[in-house]
Amino acid sequence: MNILDLAKKKKSGEKISMVTCYDYTSACILAKTTIDCLLVGDSLAMTMHGFESTLSATLEMMCLHTAAVKRGAGDKLVIGDMPFLSYRKSFNDNVTAVQRLMQSGADSIKLENADGNLELIEHLVKSGIPIVGHLGLTPQSVMAFGGYKIQGKTDEAADKIKRDARLLQNAGCSCIVLECVPQSLAKEITDELLIPTIGIGAGKHTSGQVLVYQDLLGFNPDFKAKFVKHYLNGAELITLAMNTFVDEIGAGDFPDNEHSY
Repeated sequence: MNILDLAKKKKSGEKISMVTCYDYTSACILAKTTIDCLLVGDSLAMTMHGFESTLSATLEMMCLHTAAVKRGAGDKLVIGDMPFLSYRKSFNDNVTAVQRLMQSGADSIKLENADGNLELIEHLVKSGIPIVGHLGLTPQSVMAFGGYKIQGKTDEAADKIKRDARLLQNAGCSCIVLECVPQSLAKEITDELLIPTIGIGAGKHTSGQVLVYQDLLGFNPDFKAKFVKHYLNGAELITLAMNTFVDEIGAGDFPDNEHSY
């Protein structure tokens, strides 16, 4: 799978599948599935490191996790997230940050918003780097939004997201993630753009869907946003397995002869 395959899927009407991935073991499992893309998202600050938002993700974190995922990802497309402010410094610093993430194993780079990023995106695309945009609820701007809220609900806000989507396409983005926007707005954008859209909380009319690995597998049952579907009760299954392990140790059932030298 490569970045051009995403465009082919949109053209043929075939949906794109994406899931976040942050570690080697999970990447090895996902490599054996039919998932198209693995996103090493800055959400790892929350899912893997326990921070309250994505703002705590550093470039060092992103490079470390991207390298681990790439080693287990097989032929999956690996997309690396640029963390908070890593692409909002001097032009040279921005390019160097992107270089580090690419050299860690990313096949493509994702960054949030259009404002102030178009020149950088154009330069990166001309340098041979596939770029994925991100509009709507962009978590790195959560403080400015006043929390995690649906974006594009007013005509003015919707028009800006549509305009930004066109600007990102014109700057050379290969794909755009649309997060937490009304389904009707996501459909308008998807129908207008030539490049694919990947939705998360954006309804069914986008070119594809992405979910956080831990959310999809039900590892955090206390968190269930409206757009999240648990395909497994992972937390319960892991808890049961661990408790069974403890019980068998206590009963002297493990290790038995089969598991002893």
